[in-house]
Order: sequence, then C-alpha cells, then structure tokens
Amino acid sequence: MQTGAVPSRPQPPEPGPFWSQADVVLAPEDPRPGSWAGGPSAQLVDGTWWLAYRLRRPVGEGRGFANVVARSDDGVRFEPVVAIGKDAFGAESLERPALVHTPEGRWRLYVSCATPGTKHWRVDLLEAGTVAGLATATPRTVLPGSDAAAVKDPVLRHDGTRWHLWASVHPLDDPDATDRMTTEHATSPDGVEWTWQGTALAGTPGSWDARGVRVATVVLDGDRSWALYDGRATAAENWEERTGLAVQDGDGAFTAAAGGPLLQSPHPPAGLRYAD
Repeated sequence: MQTGAVPSRPQPPEPGPFWSQADVVLAPEDPRPGSWAGGPSAQLVDGTWWLAYRLRRPVGEGRGFANVVARSDDGVRFEPVVAIGKDAFGAESLERPALVHTPEGRWRLYVSCATPGTKHWRVDLLEAGTVAGLATATPRTVLPGSDAAAVKDPVLRHDGTRWHLWASVHPLDDPDATDRMTTEHATSPDGVEWTWQGTALAGTPGSWDARGVRVATVVLDGDRSWALYDGRATAAENWEERTGLAVQDGDGAFTAAAGGPLLQSPHPPAGLRYAD
C-alpha cells in the first residue's frame, strides 16, 4: 500500500515488538486449517482506509470463494462494503485482489481467476464510480495468460505518467510443477491495455527463494524504489512463503536484497506473505 510520503527502505523489525504490537484485522469465520481471510490490498483515500481481501475455504470445499472490499476510519476495525463471489467470473477459485483508486477518482478491482479444471489463471477487471458499484460492474479480462503461463496476484502503481503492474507468472509446461513462479513487469497508459516489459524478479538458485518469487507490494521512489516479495525454496513451501526485500534494478525490475528473508511468522512453519 502506498500513500502520501514515501518511507525509506525497510529494515528488519525486532521480532518481539513487531508481533506483540500487531492487531488482527481480519479472521475467517471457519477456524479449520485451510480457511483464510487474507491477501490484502489497501488504499488510504481522503482519510478513509479501504481494504480488499480474499476469503478461502479448505481445498475440496471451494478454495477462494470471494473477494471482499471493506472500509475503516482507523485502519484496524473494518466493515465490509461489497463481496463478490467466484461465480461472477465463472472461476474455480479467486486469489488475492488488487484495489486501485485512479487519478480520475474511479475504483478498480483486479481479480485473479482460476480457470475451472486447469492450472491456468487470468486477471479480470471490475470498475465503478464507487466501491459499492463494483458489485454490479461487468468483468473484463485484462491479463488473459496463455496455454503456457498462468497470471495472477497483480500489484499496481501509477507513477504520475503511466501505470505499472507486477504479476506472478507460473509456467504450465510441467503439470506437476506449476507452483514455480517469477514476477513479470508490465506497463499501460490506462491500466487496461498492458505491454509486458520482462522479468522483474526471479528466485536466487540455492537460496530461500529459489523455487519462486511473487512481488507483494511496491513503493515507487525514483531510483530508491523497493518492493516486498514472497519467496519459497521448494514446492513443499507452497502456501508458506516468507517475505523478502528487493531493491530497484532498472525500470520496473528488482534485485533481492542479501540476508533474506526479511520477515517470517514466529509460528511454524513460519509463512508470512502478501504484505502490503
């Protein structure tokens, strides 16, 4: 999430205060493992916090069944405003949404949609004049993916001139290894028609993020821009990625900072992902 003044690059927090001072702002209604409320995308607009997130049931019971957008006056206590189910997209599951407030004052929700019966993902866009209006907006596909690649989990920023997007891209050549991922960078004049610019971040062989990386948030600050990203070393760590820091290395590209991961949960198996 990016608002107003841009902070300096983050440093690892002291584990004790970082966790002891944390507040839970979302929790799934179902306490069973595999039930989640997460994948946040936050915006601060005119003093109001807006938070888009994903609701998930266990595998075999629907997985990502809805994306929700909620509002808050203090950034801690949120009230849902709109919920959009996976059936609106003809999707088998929904992943992390990306909530955007455009320079023109419109609202956009970029939704990651799983194609039924496949490992393929695409990204659809909802757009409306108000957050509530997203409920009745007509989806349009803006990142279709392909037979060779699944595209999901976009992060969007506007630099004052054009839009930038970073998306998780999964190769589909090996059906038993579709968890592999890189982050690819795209640009757009309008946030709808996108041109891919190349790989923004890839895993480091032999490191904690070797199997795959997914940019989770980006702070644009000229040549001091930085990102937080999810990484995993093996397929077994799918769903339990940890968070690393990456620094700008060219237009829209990043290099992983040494000494990662930057953040991880104190609760085994230490997964902490989708920071914003």
